[in-house]
Amino acid sequence: MRNLNLREYHDRVLGCWTGKNIGGTLGAPFEWTREMPAVDFYTEVPRGEPIPNDDLDLQLIWLYAAEEQGVYALTPKRMAEYWLNYMAAPMGEYRNCMDNLVNGFYPPLSGSCNNEQWKNSNGAWIRSEIWACLFPGSPDEAARSAYIDACVDHSGDGIYAELFTASLESAAFIVHEIPQLLEIALARIPKESRIASSVRRAQELHAGGIAFDEARNNLVEHNRETGFGQSPLNLGFLVLALLYGNGDFERTLQLAVHCGDDTDCTAATAGALLGIIHGHAALPEKWKSPIGNKILTKCVNPQAILLPKTLEELTMRVIRLARRTLHENPTLISLTDAPTALDGIDLPELCASNAEIIWKRSPFEVSCELPFGIVGIILENGPEIQEGKPKKLRILLRSLSKTMAVLRMELLLPETWKCHPGSKVSIPGTRIGPQCGEITLELTPGDIADDIVFLPVKFLLSDRRMPEIRYLPFLHSGCVASEIRIRNGDAEARFLRRGGLPVRFPVAELSF
Repeated sequence: MRNLNLREYHDRVLGCWTGKNIGGTLGAPFEWTREMPAVDFYTEVPRGEPIPNDDLDLQLIWLYAAEEQGVYALTPKRMAEYWLNYMAAPMGEYRNCMDNLVNGFYPPLSGSCNNEQWKNSNGAWIRSEIWACLFPGSPDEAARSAYIDACVDHSGDGIYAELFTASLESAAFIVHEIPQLLEIALARIPKESRIASSVRRAQELHAGGIAFDEARNNLVEHNRETGFGQSPLNLGFLVLALLYGNGDFERTLQLAVHCGDDTDCTAATAGALLGIIHGHAALPEKWKSPIGNKILTKCVNPQAILLPKTLEELTMRVIRLARRTLHENPTLISLTDAPTALDGIDLPELCASNAEIIWKRSPFEVSCELPFGIVGIILENGPEIQEGKPKKLRILLRSLSKTMAVLRMELLLPETWKCHPGSKVSIPGTRIGPQCGEITLELTPGDIADDIVFLPVKFLLSDRRMPEIRYLPFLHSGCVASEIRIRNGDAEARFLRRGGLPVRFPVAELSF
């Protein structure tokens, strides 16, 4: 039997959140600097409390979602609704995501579209601890949930970054050597990704005995194409600090901040990982005492969600949810009062991953969730359309509850639109999953009446009478400005969808 002792698990989860708060508080004053600050200890500790940080508090939204829905009932669309309801930080990729959502572009489109500047940035991998703590010692399960999280507001390397950190931290509950943990995490992202390239470069620099400052500057040059403020460089900084810190909590966090750039993120994630490895009791009192046990938030609507007030309360809620999740998936490592027993778990097993299924998902897939199945429709090169310019639609039957039924699908086209070879498709229920191949249609828009077009698609199972209607969102090419406008009025800020270029854009507002 594979088991984690409940007391030990509690200590490591509490260590995770405590390390997160410590690193965030240490790094926050130096965030976005391109210099190499020399820092030995906190420079800002207001009233003996931690500095509020989106790295931790955004994860409280996911905790609340998982408590209400159940971890395995979470989907990208459901996560997006929680994001809209409870997130109160209209900035960067978070802002672009909300803009996409109110305009009908649900995940993964919300992360991959109209988000070029921020899709590979740091907002996803900084919130991976919730999945690691819910799936201790199960990096594939942590990576699966990390994808559902990250695709809400990121794409490409922005997603791979969270797959990497979630699996790294999940494995840290049962493996405590940094080099081994890095290999486990690398097994869950594409080898050709920029994240993998940056991590490998950090490993090579450390193995070559390069001085830390020189190694840091080498990573900056290695990531010149993506640059500062992006996940490849900052994941490289994180790994560099972990390797050169060699498991020492204080030294590792100091090195993470010394690298510069998104310092609260790198130091907070380093602190969380080492908090898992060492446990709360072993973390230096020098770092714990000044900031206490409170949780202070800045990016979550506190009136709309029941928030834990302390790290201990957060830890207990995570543990309750993890034990509940065990009932949904009994193959997970058990959590009991019995001694920890991890017989048969070795590095080759932990490095064997099925995460390739995750990263091969298209960033432009519309998931049509039906009562009797799921149909994925991939919009080639994204949702932008032009009059008279063909766009391919790739149709995949992801699941069907009655395998011998026939699913009939029809695109309800505007009068001047065309579809080749036709707007109607029949899919036998025995053709389930990617192995069945795919059906490709070529859609040619005619007149486009608005900036955003919602194309109705009708689904009907062969033995049913009532159809289901879902919508494909399309964006009229050229209608996205480079900035999102914020209007101040009526004593509150309102969030507007993007300004129109060249046609008008109807206003949609969200109040905070």
